[in-house]
Amino acid sequence: MANSHFQFKQFTIHQDQCAMKVTTDGCLFGAWIAERINSEKIIAKSCLDIGTGTGLLSLMLVQKNPAIKIDAIEIDANAIEQAKANIAASPWSNNIQVLPADAREFVSSHQYDIIISNPPFYENELKGADSKKNLAHHDGSLRLPEVLAIIRKNLSPHGCFFLLLPFKRNKEVKELLLLHNFIIEEIVFAKQSERHDYFRILIRGKLNNGNTTSSETVINEITVSMNQRQYTPAFVLLLKDYYLHL
Repeated sequence: MANSHFQFKQFTIHQDQCAMKVTTDGCLFGAWIAERINSEKIIAKSCLDIGTGTGLLSLMLVQKNPAIKIDAIEIDANAIEQAKANIAASPWSNNIQVLPADAREFVSSHQYDIIISNPPFYENELKGADSKKNLAHHDGSLRLPEVLAIIRKNLSPHGCFFLLLPFKRNKEVKELLLLHNFIIEEIVFAKQSERHDYFRILIRGKLNNGNTTSSETVINEITVSMNQRQYTPAFVLLLKDYYLHL
């Protein structure tokens, strides 16, 4: 059973009311987004977090970018209340607002510099008995083409988006991004250890405004652990400002 909370250096994530718990790949994704925004000097005054869950990604992002304002949308009532509580107890309660919304029906008065999402993983696969996990993992809530349509509608012309997906959807998501007229600026292939195959892909992209035909500019990879007890230097570099014991 997952712990009821996860303690980071500057905030705490309570997760007993959320189907989706804190995961290593989720933390890696949040830290990578924050690092890329800073290292690439990306304009990040506003952000849309699609399906915020516990609020983890929003909190990781604002820790490194304290001037950003985030709209974190979520459809599950229990997750909404938990995210609100996690954010209210953090140092950045004024930076993030949690909005109860079906992302497909969400309407904003403005477009966003940054859009982040860890969308449903297991479209077209057998569903389990837990309805909340089904909603978070499966296509009954939000399909990947819908996520991309939401990004297209809400992303500013010069903004960028970040997605976390299973590695097995690598070919599919590339085709969908091209179909929706996006440019992939960077893909990172992630694996648990050198002995494992890739299990996640981290994507940074932008709208194709007709200025380039390039669909991929940077391909990287990251390994989480050297062994069961030791993280890789690359993982430590990304997570050292978040994890308590790094």
